[in-house]
Amino acid sequence: MAAILLDGAAIAQDVYAQLHERIQRLHVRGIQPGLAAILIGENSASRIYLKNKARACARVGVHSEMFEFPADCSEHEIFSKLQALNADSRIHGILVQLPLPAHLRSERILQAITPAKDVDGFNWVNLGAMVAGHTLLAPCTPLGVMTMLDYARSPIEGRNAVVIGRSALVGKPLALMLIARGATVSVCNSKTTDLRQYTSIADILAVAVGRPGLIDGSMIKPGAVVIDIGINRMPDGKLAGDVDFASASQVASRITPVPGGVGRMTVAMLLANTVTAAERSLGIEVPYPAQ
Repeated sequence: MAAILLDGAAIAQDVYAQLHERIQRLHVRGIQPGLAAILIGENSASRIYLKNKARACARVGVHSEMFEFPADCSEHEIFSKLQALNADSRIHGILVQLPLPAHLRSERILQAITPAKDVDGFNWVNLGAMVAGHTLLAPCTPLGVMTMLDYARSPIEGRNAVVIGRSALVGKPLALMLIARGATVSVCNSKTTDLRQYTSIADILAVAVGRPGLIDGSMIKPGAVVIDIGINRMPDGKLAGDVDFASASQVASRITPVPGGVGRMTVAMLLANTVTAAERSLGIEVPYPAQ
């Protein structure tokens, strides 16, 4: 029996509808959530990503601004702009579009964003809070994965979860979020010896390593929920995930497509974090992530 498709576009639309209601309540109090993005250099892919984010902002009523810097700009220029945005009461979320030119130290720049406006969830304060079982503003992709699991009504507590990928921005935060929800979590990577040993027991399998077709249906536990976070550009120009969709979808109970899966949720969670940050600026505390 073919797996049920976890449609990221459809779930994101539901998220946007809920955000619209929260934004309207903020408007009554004279607040419009604001998101500022910094683009450094001429990276066509980054520009497309930011345009997509700006369109999503316009759709739900979030004010957005983009600040562009040449590729040879100095760190001092970026720090000065971040300092101004940190102090700007109209801006509730700040993001620096990655990757950065080689001469700029991304870790230093990302840490210059105040944690309360760090809607990408990359500041060490926000990442560190997750180790303690708290989530202030979480990285958007892992937060999107957790939201998809909730929409699918997939049980998490007591389940075996395997995360393939150990990046500080996706794999590790996702593992921490699953642990906080009571899952038994294994973190693997592309070099793990006998990867099948882990994937075959996973009730929840999330893959984020950037290797197309790394996981096929023979490696998956029947009935597992499979979350494909990988996005790979193939020689023919098409996008593919880290999971062989054709074979995996015959074994899994639920599966995300690529494209149209987790990627759509990442943008939705960026806006959700921005709205949450705006609410907190007024002293409004809502369950996080808000559902």
